[in-house]
Amino acid sequence: MARKKSYETNQKSPRAFLVGVCLTSTKKAQARELLDELAELTRSADAEVVDTLLQVRKKFDPATYMGKGLLSTLVERVEADEIDLVVLDDPLTPAQQRNLEEKLNVNVVDRSRLILDIFARRARTAEAMAQVELAQLEYLLPRLTRAWGHLSRQYGGAIGARGPGETQLEVDRRRVRDKISKLKERLKKIGEQRTLRRKGRENALKVAFVGYTNAGKSTLFNRITKSSVQVDKRLFMTLDPTSRMMASPFPCRVIFTDTVGFIRKLPHELVESFKSTLEEVSQADLLIHVIDCSDENYPDKVFQTEKILSEIGANAPVIRAFNKIDLNPDFLPNPEKSDSSKTVLLSAKSGQGVDELKAVLLEKSREKSQKIPLSQGK
Repeated sequence: MARKKSYETNQKSPRAFLVGVCLTSTKKAQARELLDELAELTRSADAEVVDTLLQVRKKFDPATYMGKGLLSTLVERVEADEIDLVVLDDPLTPAQQRNLEEKLNVNVVDRSRLILDIFARRARTAEAMAQVELAQLEYLLPRLTRAWGHLSRQYGGAIGARGPGETQLEVDRRRVRDKISKLKERLKKIGEQRTLRRKGRENALKVAFVGYTNAGKSTLFNRITKSSVQVDKRLFMTLDPTSRMMASPFPCRVIFTDTVGFIRKLPHELVESFKSTLEEVSQADLLIHVIDCSDENYPDKVFQTEKILSEIGANAPVIRAFNKIDLNPDFLPNPEKSDSSKTVLLSAKSGQGVDELKAVLLEKSREKSQKIPLSQGK
């Protein structure tokens, strides 16, 4: 059998084939949108999307994720189109990944692994790199058997047999667990330092920009704070929280924080490892939920963002900033919830409607300043 092509070592952009399974309980249009989003993720990982396939099934195949017919078609397409990488839209079990790689003879990754890879590429600070490494190791741990399967097969592979491969596997598992423990300890110390820094901000209004990835958070952050945070159409360009403190024209100090974007099917390993970073959101006094109103599927993305905010305990008042109004001038928000969230229509790119958002922020800062003792004022 020819040597399996390597996703990690290819010098040129790997040619990727994307596959999704639409369960009968899911609308096909929604499944197609998720597959389109997977394509954007794949391009953000610098891979070339050759084609996509979507199959409707009652449930995932426990051995290969997809049905036999689609798998047979995929085997042919991988060979004919010289595919380097197959990307699946749902989390794979270690057995599913192993079985698919044996049949396709190319690297197979799921959405979780793809997102982890993108985060690893984007991480710049020591904290972000430690958080991503922790998430990668926790994802890797149950999949380590793949790396040593060839050795155990050489020694019979019978039930209960313990060959050199299994011994090495246990060594590797122990090393991974030790590394995970050290990373968690390091991130705990970073979190403690963050908590200490936060104590010096008690008299400031803490505002966090949140939202689905690529909604325009960083562009709006730059517009409000006159900063130059990198803006890119590729997904997950912002990993580390970026904070800017402003005094003028507010009656109290205001600290704005730009945060990582959310996405559907965000790997739980990432949510766990980024908890200390996400505390910047949960500890905020005010959230600006940036929503792309040019996206017809924005209600679902609002739901996904609010779901993650609830998971991390972020319950501050919310301003819903419907961004990109210049691309959809006739937009009117749907009344998704009968809550008290303030709604602003704006364009972070052109500046349209931004003054209205600033007026709301000015009012919130006045409310905050009234709660600050005179001896501890601005």
